[in-house]
Amino acid sequence: MEPKLNVWLEVEGEVVLSVWRVELLTAVSQTGSISAAAAHMGVPYRIAWQKIHEMESRLGQKLVETQTGGKHGGGASLTPLAQNYIDRFTQISQELDAVLQERFQAIFLPNTPE
Repeated sequence: MEPKLNVWLEVEGEVVLSVWRVELLTAVSQTGSISAAAAHMGVPYRIAWQKIHEMESRLGQKLVETQTGGKHGGGASLTPLAQNYIDRFTQISQELDAVLQERFQAIFLPNTPE
């Protein structure tokens, strides 16, 4: 057995950051495109765009800059704020996971029946 932890951040009861949403933003950064990020995540473009829009609306801040298509196609990139949120969310998730693993070892494993 091993413990698992699912972390998300809310604003007024609405999710703004979660593991999945951070993965989506990271995919946008890596692919340079919302549609490519959606494909990478295995969701329709509409869902990816909707989740990005929800995050931006709930935070009141722009997270993704888009360039419309044309001869060379469009694209998307993260704002510095989005990258900052990714970094901080990743840090807190890793730190909470480390605490969870430590506490699990201390509390649960010594009392496991043979």
